[in-house]
Amino acid sequence: MNHKSIWILTLISLTLMFLAYSIPFDSIFDPLPQKIHPVKINSKVQFAGEEIPTDYFDVLERLERELLLNSYHHSSMILHIKMSSRYFPTIEKIFAQEGVPEDFKYLAIAESSFRYATSPAGARGIWQFREASASEYQLEINEFVDERNHFEKSTYAAASYLKKLKLKFGSWVLAAAAYNMGPTALQRSIDEQKESSFFDMNLGEETNRYLFRIIAFREIMEQPEKFGYYLSHDDYYKPFNSVEKISVDTSISNLADFAHNYNITYRQLKLYNPWLMKTSLPNKNKKSYEIVIPK
Repeated sequence: MNHKSIWILTLISLTLMFLAYSIPFDSIFDPLPQKIHPVKINSKVQFAGEEIPTDYFDVLERLERELLLNSYHHSSMILHIKMSSRYFPTIEKIFAQEGVPEDFKYLAIAESSFRYATSPAGARGIWQFREASASEYQLEINEFVDERNHFEKSTYAAASYLKKLKLKFGSWVLAAAAYNMGPTALQRSIDEQKESSFFDMNLGEETNRYLFRIIAFREIMEQPEKFGYYLSHDDYYKPFNSVEKISVDTSISNLADFAHNYNITYRQLKLYNPWLMKTSLPNKNKKSYEIVIPK
């Protein structure tokens, strides 16, 4: 290629670049048919009866962040709302019995999104108990049974744990932080930073956000229409109410056969009893278990 050809190609390239940058943006793309609004916090905010100091810019911005992220995370949020009707009534009943503020029911979403999940650190269940903490609250864990996946028993355990944390740290806000990062780590941070308020402490990213995520879930789910979520009564998932509880104090050699004897599938047995970990249930000590059978 000679010098004249190179010069002509260079001139053409420069001309095209000039034209590209000189064309107005609106002539290339049509505007998107959507309206994105910020979240406005217009009144005082409380958690478990304790005031959240939103007059301080850092606290306000941390709460706004979680409200924005979760209100615009549409698929996850609408699933939280739909599943709440399955789990919240039982949580509310147990927390009322145990003297735990109802706001803590949203901790179950922050921990597991109502899923029987297992974390990389080995925490398991809707309330994400580690094995040591679970054992402290009499949740049975072995090869065949893991009661961290037992919804009612683990909810009672969560209530007891939260009350213990409140007693230790003196506030429900700090109890929530301790639930996330662990009481030993929180106490160490309090001693090192010489602060007594959660809002004056600089903790890890997850714990710094944790309380505000719980509050965001509460605000969105208690008034979903204000955040653009419109559900009818039929959209909510049904609770597992129509069930029969079978007491068993002997070994079950084959849970599939056990399920079929009650005219349900193996899948149904595991859905209603996620604490059963294997295909059998040895029971040498004649312990009494309640197995839930859908009618």
